[in-house]
Amino acid sequence: MNKKILNHYLELSSFTNPGCYKEFLQKNLPNDVREIGNLVCHQVIHSTTLKAGNTKTNKDLRYGDIDKFPWHRLRCDDDVLPTAVSMIAELLRLDDRGFIKDRNVEDKIVVTCRYVAVLMASILKSKGVPCRVRSGFAPYFHNNSGDHWINQYWDKDQERWITFDADAFFDESIGFDQFDIPYEKFDWVANTWLGIRQGKLNANNFVNAGGFKGLMPVLWAIFYDFHSLMNNEILYLQIPYYIADKFEKLTEKDFKEIDELAELMIEPDENFDKLVHIWNTKKKFRILNSPLIDDDSHVKWK
Repeated sequence: MNKKILNHYLELSSFTNPGCYKEFLQKNLPNDVREIGNLVCHQVIHSTTLKAGNTKTNKDLRYGDIDKFPWHRLRCDDDVLPTAVSMIAELLRLDDRGFIKDRNVEDKIVVTCRYVAVLMASILKSKGVPCRVRSGFAPYFHNNSGDHWINQYWDKDQERWITFDADAFFDESIGFDQFDIPYEKFDWVANTWLGIRQGKLNANNFVNAGGFKGLMPVLWAIFYDFHSLMNNEILYLQIPYYIADKFEKLTEKDFKEIDELAELMIEPDENFDKLVHIWNTKKKFRILNSPLIDDDSHVKWK
């Protein structure tokens, strides 16, 4: 693997930067990825798990007794803990023993998959392991393939990227090792976009957490994944300004531009320099909307 690429995925972003907790992560967490992932799962509750209570995936209380979760707490901390440093700080505020397996339910944070992936990337990067966040669709949850964020880390001994999902305690029913996911078991968004565009895949088989189906959520995931490949693990509501709430106005020319991006993203290492060039020059792909502030006044791409 090109050293430049590996160094790129050692870099910390605004989202993955652990700040003053970098040494804490280095010294207090295990080095084995599987052990780290298992430990992280003991610190968090997914918002859907919290909503389901002690049923479904938590019927065996693998995430603890949800009935003990305080009624006054936010039902999801995504809005207030968007970065690794904020998640780590909150975990230590709730229980200063750190990342522990016996963390009480009431002392866990409630976050979704993107946040777990950001936290895992922060930990591994802090330990000198190249890691990247990826956004796509997971067919191993429900009948449809749902939007999902996972990770890849570079294994120097095997000289390959290993894909893993640390978002939950998965059992053998998924049919593969969650810490070494076969390529074909995840719906990579570039393949998904092009498959839909070429009529090879049914767009309605792909859905996001908001209930949106079809090409639109796949379009959003294209940019989540592209930005993540460039070490900018944006939030769910942060998408390029030119497509925000404008899906119906996009033209075939717009779609063909995204086709070209997706073609490169299928092999992100092989096409790394081309992707970086787009990142540095294609302003419309990079300038984001914001839930609170329109971020288009400082640059014009038209």
